[in-house]
Amino acid sequence: MSQYFNTAQLPLTNKAFGDAEKVVSRHFGMSEDQLRKNKYDVKTLAFLDEHEVKDGAFAHLCKYSFEKPGISVEKDKEGFDFYRVCLQDNIILDAVNRANSFIKLSPLMLYIAVHELIHVMRFGNGNIDFDAPIEEKQQEEKVVHDLTRNALKPFDNHDLTMVLDCFSSRYKISDLI
Repeated sequence: MSQYFNTAQLPLTNKAFGDAEKVVSRHFGMSEDQLRKNKYDVKTLAFLDEHEVKDGAFAHLCKYSFEKPGISVEKDKEGFDFYRVCLQDNIILDAVNRANSFIKLSPLMLYIAVHELIHVMRFGNGNIDFDAPIEEKQQEEKVVHDLTRNALKPFDNHDLTMVLDCFSSRYKISDLI
């Protein structure tokens, strides 16, 4: 049976993404409006379609492309890409529960939010193709982990440091919980 964020946890996810927009904007020297040009939304497990659920990940990023109807010439197509951050509540809550208060939900959600927004920004800016081969995606994941750590480093507090340590090269989160 899947675990879902409860009414006390849902506001923490919203706050994490609001804070993450500020962190990512500041780290990359852009305004929050510039970041929001990369269209995205966030959904929790209770509201995901079947193809948006992914076992073994804290979040799954889906890309949807929208094109203006009636235009058939490829170069003249108008439209936009839209990204959905699909939070996997059950995986996130399981990690927090197994960590026995070692990892707290708020800093873990901030890490996840910053990580996913960096992905959205990099895909939206064309730094990497969303449909790149698996080897490139694995390398991109390492790049985004490093960028996430660097973006969050200035926010030094014990709980966030514990999360950052879990994602460092020294540890794997599965080793700590």
